Amino acid sequence: MSTIADFRSSFPGEPGYLNWASFGPLSPQVRDEVVADLEMLGTGRASSIAHVHERIDEARGAVAGVLGAAIDEVTLQPSTTYGVMHAVYGLSGGVLASPAEFPTIPTALTRAADAFGRVRPQWLAPEGGWVTPEAVAEALDADTVALAVSLVDFRTGYRADLAGLREAIGPDRLLIVDAVQGFGVIDADWSAADVVCGNGYKWLRAGRGTGFAWFSARARASIAPVLSGFGGAEGGMTPDAVPPPAATAQAYTISGADVLAAARLAVAVGQVADAGVAEIEAALTERVDRVIEIAQRHGIPIDTPLEPERRAGIVALAPASVAALGAELANRGVTATTRSGTVRIAPHVGTDDETLGLLDEACAAVARG
Repeated sequence: MSTIADFRSSFPGEPGYLNWASFGPLSPQVRDEVVADLEMLGTGRASSIAHVHERIDEARGAVAGVLGAAIDEVTLQPSTTYGVMHAVYGLSGGVLASPAEFPTIPTALTRAADAFGRVRPQWLAPEGGWVTPEAVAEALDADTVALAVSLVDFRTGYRADLAGLREAIGPDRLLIVDAVQGFGVIDADWSAADVVCGNGYKWLRAGRGTGFAWFSARARASIAPVLSGFGGAEGGMTPDAVPPPAATAQAYTISGADVLAAARLAVAVGQVADAGVAEIEAALTERVDRVIEIAQRHGIPIDTPLEPERRAGIVALAPASVAALGAELANRGVTATTRSGTVRIAPHVGTDDETLGLLDEACAAVARG
């Protein structure tokens, strides 16, 4: 079993990368394993092809292990959005969500409402833009059947209180969570949720196409498998017949999974499990604390909550001139995201002191004017 030190050492690359909330450069282990699987798929041997195909269940099992779920409750998806759409399109009634969420959630809700008329978006407008238990409790009505929320807000890094949200909506409504900005680096209470959707191309370092979704028993009882394809049919593909959707979460799939994407996800989540999610969160918190300290020392406002329990790996800086800070970072070879009036800084466990030093220099330059 690897340690957090082993996990940290798996972050090679040049200094300056602070954009893990946008894209996670693939880990060396992921790259090595996928090359090996590519070679096996190139042989044409049935045994080699079957061996790589086993990566599908390996990936599902790895995700299930982190979630504390059963493997037959986990599906592989092309992206987070696919999982959210499976969940939202199968609902009937009011679904609470903030229009300020990453477009995955508001777009899925709007499309479902337009297509079928069974889903009624209930738009939240919470103070500060954060989806809090208090804001949700105030917005609930008799028609509300679910709340859709991001574990970590992509703009500010605000970390949702899943247990508090569960208490606010009660036991009979569904809690649908977009976990892409926190899965694998935040030791969340997944038992509070009913659906968890994510992707491995950010913090997991697994590349695009590595989406997944967990559907609890309660979710499966309430969500019709509207988008179920032949890959989600009972008994699998059946020529000359259309079987009913599977009784398991497999019903919320469309076709066969990409085995190479499954391989990348399996390796990436395996690395996380070996190091320990709680240990990874603690190490990431230390890096985030350093970013916050740098910004505060130079008088740069922060839009991210300062309470450790309400933040994850994203720190949103709100300088007087976003363009000036963005230019200073770019001049030093620092990669970050400038959006919506903030500079989003997203370190990871392997972010080195040299990278944080470059951030410090850029912030100092802006402070000097």
